[in-house]
Amino acid sequence: MMYHLVSLSVSTPDKESIVEITAQVEAVIRDSGVEHGLCTVFTPHTTCGVTLNEHADPAVSRDLLYALNLIVPREGAYAHQEGNSPAHVKASLIGSSQSIPICNSRLCLGRWQGIFLCEFDGPRQRTFLVEICGER
Repeated sequence: MMYHLVSLSVSTPDKESIVEITAQVEAVIRDSGVEHGLCTVFTPHTTCGVTLNEHADPAVSRDLLYALNLIVPREGAYAHQEGNSPAHVKASLIGSSQSIPICNSRLCLGRWQGIFLCEFDGPRQRTFLVEICGER
């Protein structure tokens, strides 16, 4: 059993944005030498998340942000005093990690799927961890 852990970063361009990180994760898998196993992508931040979604049409990411803003409006009777309560709620809804199987040294994603870091309190430099466990 092989184990590989890499910390990567990405700059998010706006207050709220969805940045595809699939290529960075795939590069870690190639470098790990793992042929079959599991890849976990995790962000250690409380105001951003990681999700899987369609990567072919950028309108999907815009629609996701639109829907989240309907569910969690920017203005509200939030008690948290830093002014970023909506970002914390959205990050909790999206979640901080995703696990994806590795088959033949590749992510077992669906045809249209990609991995995305979702920023809700940017712009910032964000860290995400890629953990690979598996066999050659």
